[in-house]
Amino acid sequence: MKKSSKTPRQEVRLTRPELTVGLDLGDRYSHYCVLDGDGDVIEQGRCATTEAGLRQRFARQPEMRIALEAGTHSAWSSRLLRELGHQPIVANPRKLRAITASDTKNDRNDAELLARLAAHDPRLLSPIRHRDVERQQDLDVIHARAALVRARTLLVNVLRGLVKSAGARLPLCSTRSFPQRAAGAVPPGLRPACQPLIQQVAELNLRIAEMDCQIVALGKKYPEISLLRSVPGVGPLVAACYVLTLDRPSARGDNRQAGAFLGLRPRQRQSGDSDPQHGIAKTGNRYLRSLLVQSAHYVLGRFGPDSALRRWGLKLAMSAGRRGKKRAVVAVARKLAVLLQAMWRQRTPFQPFPQPAATAAAVAA
Repeated sequence: MKKSSKTPRQEVRLTRPELTVGLDLGDRYSHYCVLDGDGDVIEQGRCATTEAGLRQRFARQPEMRIALEAGTHSAWSSRLLRELGHQPIVANPRKLRAITASDTKNDRNDAELLARLAAHDPRLLSPIRHRDVERQQDLDVIHARAALVRARTLLVNVLRGLVKSAGARLPLCSTRSFPQRAAGAVPPGLRPACQPLIQQVAELNLRIAEMDCQIVALGKKYPEISLLRSVPGVGPLVAACYVLTLDRPSARGDNRQAGAFLGLRPRQRQSGDSDPQHGIAKTGNRYLRSLLVQSAHYVLGRFGPDSALRRWGLKLAMSAGRRGKKRAVVAVARKLAVLLQAMWRQRTPFQPFPQPAATAAAVAA
């Protein structure tokens, strides 16, 4: 039998401790259920969702296999449990329909079901591995910038709506030049209401520019970011977000899994002879998916340089009917996700027109 080349999303140790725990993390309290080697419940309870609370319950205990769902508290709590000598397994909640779709869903039952799944086969939990603290902090810079951009967009839209309701319009311009252009176009009667908002947009522009400099500096810390930026449409923000979100080049197994991981692959509902077409799954990191779609728009746009990827996308757009352009953009975004994964693994720069393997071998010879 051929051995699978896929890399598991989280390495699960083969040795099974005597006790297995399901830990349902809540914002203030977490419920737990402890099973013995025969699968019998020997303890149930709750503890505070704090470092002190988890230490009080799980410190100085024999090694346990502890299953918990990915969420707000799963990163720090899994690191703490590993520090205490246990085997934390972080489950992917999107794969746990037995919990999310249960008619008897509550914290107590969720903890028990997590424990039973972990005791039987941890792979049923579709385990994931959290990135380390430093990489998570760098990724937080990107997410914080995205929040500032959303806030700026909201303020600009509010300003345009206020001025339009008074019978005037603000000039079309970039958000960078918006404070200067908008200040002179606001009707006198609206200035008391609009001026504070314009000042906030100017302040957000400064903060976003500062964070852009921090993101550019990540290229020195992670050399692979500079490598991925050789792809047209992939700037420092897209490359840094891709590297820090996927965490490591081997995380997804096959290169093609990168598109599926980011929700750019069509959903499947095949059963028997029925295999209907569906839209993309939209799982994974929503922000990175939106950045790849923006990059795909650039590749297919008027300023996109000529490449095999651009030609393929334009051909697909012309052959897919009325909605061809939208489908082509998503398809190019999916190919970008796969291409970036392959470049990262092989440490090779972007080639606009890559040679087939046979041709490349002949040239090398």
